[in-house]
Amino acid sequence: HLSSIKGSVERAEMHYILRDFEREGFEARKRKMVDIAREVGKGLPRDCYIEVSIEDNYYNMREQVAEHPHVIALAQQAMRDCDIEPVMKPIRGGTDGAQLSFRGLPCPNLFTGGYNYHGKHEFVTLEGME
Repeated sequence: HLSSIKGSVERAEMHYILRDFEREGFEARKRKMVDIAREVGKGLPRDCYIEVSIEDNYYNMREQVAEHPHVIALAQQAMRDCDIEPVMKPIRGGTDGAQLSFRGLPCPNLFTGGYNYHGKHEFVTLEGME
């Protein structure tokens, strides 16, 4: 996911967020970014180069939450107690819960009624929260 891009005549900088459902896929995506940079950089003049810097910020919390199935069971039961049938969908991380899960507090991702998260068209409806 391209999160920002800026540049000038002499320099361009792009920041991406990489996510995947599985750790293996996440690692493969990182390798792919390096491979793409290497391929695009072939044949460039010596003073024109592509630099890749990768920092792991968070991983998919599924592996952490899976060790604590009671957390998901409690959330599912709370929804059923409100006559809502839970719909389970995998996500690729990128939540506060991902950080907390890797710090020892398992946090499944719970839908809160919102749409178009983190964009200028993000919204939530009253019906969605009810």
